[in-house]
Amino acid sequence: MSPPLYSWGRFPQTPQHGHSCVWRDELPARLERVIEHHGSSLPYGNGRSYGDSCLAASDQVLHMRSLDRLIEADWTSGVLKVEAGITLAEVLNVTIAQGWFLPVTPGTQFATVGGAIANDVHGKNHHLRGTFGRHVRSFGLLRHGQPEIVCSPDVNTSMFAASIGGLGLTGVIHWAELQLMPIRASQIDTMTVRFNNLAEFFALADELDHQHEYSVAWVDCLAKGAETGRGVFIVGDHAQYGSLDVQARAKLSVPLTPPVSLINKLSLTAFNGLYWWVHPSQRKTARSAYEPFFYPLDRILHWNRIYGRRGFQQYQCVIPNANAETAMVELLRAIADAGQGSFLAVLKRCGDVRSPGLLSFPMPGTSLALDFSQSEDLQNVVFPRLDDIVRAAGGRLYPAKDAHMSGADFRQAYPAWERLEALRDPSLMSRFWSRVLL
Repeated sequence: MSPPLYSWGRFPQTPQHGHSCVWRDELPARLERVIEHHGSSLPYGNGRSYGDSCLAASDQVLHMRSLDRLIEADWTSGVLKVEAGITLAEVLNVTIAQGWFLPVTPGTQFATVGGAIANDVHGKNHHLRGTFGRHVRSFGLLRHGQPEIVCSPDVNTSMFAASIGGLGLTGVIHWAELQLMPIRASQIDTMTVRFNNLAEFFALADELDHQHEYSVAWVDCLAKGAETGRGVFIVGDHAQYGSLDVQARAKLSVPLTPPVSLINKLSLTAFNGLYWWVHPSQRKTARSAYEPFFYPLDRILHWNRIYGRRGFQQYQCVIPNANAETAMVELLRAIADAGQGSFLAVLKRCGDVRSPGLLSFPMPGTSLALDFSQSEDLQNVVFPRLDDIVRAAGGRLYPAKDAHMSGADFRQAYPAWERLEALRDPSLMSRFWSRVLL
């Protein structure tokens, strides 16, 4: 019997039983059997969603990971057709050597293509290229009891829009055709500089974002007073010369889950302070391999175990431009007062490139993301305070990272939910969707 499946945050701790297929043509019968015996299901990729959006209400998921094949490639135009269970890492292992890269990638390369579409992921270049869904040319969608349909910007357009960011609820995406981005080298030219407070972050973002393909900041979530929001600003561009080598880094691993979280105020304060000090106070350029630039945490396999048996929750919000600076100060002050958080928060600006998806998370504004060890205080005190700030600022939370958002906040932030619900496959239901709607 296969081991149980969980979300990446291990909260809620609801084990899922996976039903997998070796071949795509087995999917209709497998879906039929799961629905017949359990009433509902949900497609599940590689388990990189943090909360309960990847957990089936029935706890019986279609495990898509074994559908990981490259179907077709045109290396002249950069059009790639793949099965939905292939990971972004597996895509890049093939495409980089041919001079192509993913136009949008999130902070982990271990997400599947199907999951990237279902969550409409974004990356460090949202200000230029928008979300993953903008670069999807078409996909195959299997709905219970129906023949496969092909969705694209021109065919089955309503289902195409509902499925991008649709959290796997409209049907099972089992293949997708992507438009890749040309590159000349696999390396990234970077510029790094530390900043002293949140006002300096916004000044740097105003100056540098439009000059570079990628832009992101790491923030000390425990800094207070005049240093609130201090951090490290990093921009990058694909190198114009160099090799197209894929140099796999040696991976470390957290071998077991400790009984309690290893993340506490003492370790956070020490690490965040050291991380800030070791980075340059003057702008410094360098060249980086693509993996450490895009996926720094992927080097540590099973890093989610460091949060202990109770797991953790990630809090990711986006605040519209008009209120971003004020609200971010309030959020970081509240987090510092709580003495909780992760080894550096991630702060980045989102642009105004519209997604084709109905429930896409980014909006023109600023996004903040960080992890918290699971605790009663987190649920009852910290998150309600942060939610109040986000709500008052007209912001919203990211469903792919969420395990606590109220139904009222979700419906207010994502008014297109009704259109998605109208197109949802009735046999597919997640714990997230039942939590925020039912």
